[in-house]
Amino acid sequence: MKVFVQSVNFNADSDLITFVEKKINGLEKYYDKIVDSEVYLKVQQTSEKENKMVDVKLNIPGNDFVVKKQCKTFEEGITLATDSLKRQLRKRKEKIRAK
Repeated sequence: MKVFVQSVNFNADSDLITFVEKKINGLEKYYDKIVDSEVYLKVQQTSEKENKMVDVKLNIPGNDFVVKKQCKTFEEGITLATDSLKRQLRKRKEKIRAK
């Protein structure tokens, strides 16, 4: 699966990009028809500690799944986003099996 990572307001280092790709590619275990994914990493210019925004969009035939998370670190945000996507992909697979 192709993973597009885009960082906004900062330059992402290779370790972070590798971490994101590994986590997103792990979603293929739950649903094998994922076309590609777009990951947007943003830093909000606020005084709050939770200023890291993670937007993940999975392109799947029929519809797209979008998850947005705001955390203290990008790693935490990606982990929460992939957990949420796992639940959504399981539900989708169960619906398809039920038909």
